[in-house]
Amino acid sequence: MGSLKEDKLKTVLQAVPAGFVVDATWLEKHGVSRFLTRKYIDSGWLERLERGVFRRPAPQPAPLDWRTCLLSLQHIMNYPVHAGGSTALSLLGHIHYLSLGTSRPAWLYGDTIPTWLARLKLDTPLTMRSLSLFSEADLGLIENKSESATTLPWGWAMRISSPERAILEALDELPEQESFHNLDMVFEGLATLSPRRLAALLNSCRKIKVRRLFFVFADRHNHSWRKRLKAEDFDLGTGDRALVKGGRIHSRYRIMVPPEFVQATEETDGP
Repeated sequence: MGSLKEDKLKTVLQAVPAGFVVDATWLEKHGVSRFLTRKYIDSGWLERLERGVFRRPAPQPAPLDWRTCLLSLQHIMNYPVHAGGSTALSLLGHIHYLSLGTSRPAWLYGDTIPTWLARLKLDTPLTMRSLSLFSEADLGLIENKSESATTLPWGWAMRISSPERAILEALDELPEQESFHNLDMVFEGLATLSPRRLAALLNSCRKIKVRRLFFVFADRHNHSWRKRLKAEDFDLGTGDRALVKGGRIHSRYRIMVPPEFVQATEETDGP
């Protein structure tokens, strides 16, 4: 019995780096019963964070980091969840402004995000979204190893949205969760996007609003990749779309935006 208990503990220690998180479902799947889990907690091998959620203690205790939780979800428990929207843009160096007041949330996307994640006390608030924006759930995701705020164990990389996918995810949050001014500053720096990847994502995007807004911003900044995309190649729907109170209908893309996004707009499409 003691040997079996030690074997199960060895499995946990080999799979879970110090400071990382697992849930009861993962433990039971690897043969660690609730009885053994309690024994490991009593012995100091595991720490209870919430009901059904545990952390392998680190040599130097530290606040629970959202990045550590995401990597635990991705690499240990194999939940299909990624960081996207403005969070991915920030991780990739495309957001340099600081929001005033409350800290910016980390945007996580997935259809099977465990409910316990929202109950954890993390260093950053989380905002969670489904994968419904795109018809191809994994399109435009990348593996990012450049995240310096977390020491990535065992060659792990954080699964995040590419800048092409992330900007569409961020546009979907206008105007309630994101601001036109902030995304305008982001767009200014998106000079090296892939037109091929953009085209695939625009075709996969299920929301007319997002496609129209993308071309409003793309025309406004007119990066070199804009010339490789023709707005008429994508379904932009019909009819006017209200979006911003006190705004104006964009004469070309027929969506209501702040007045300054209408005044200096190119009226010709890229070749």
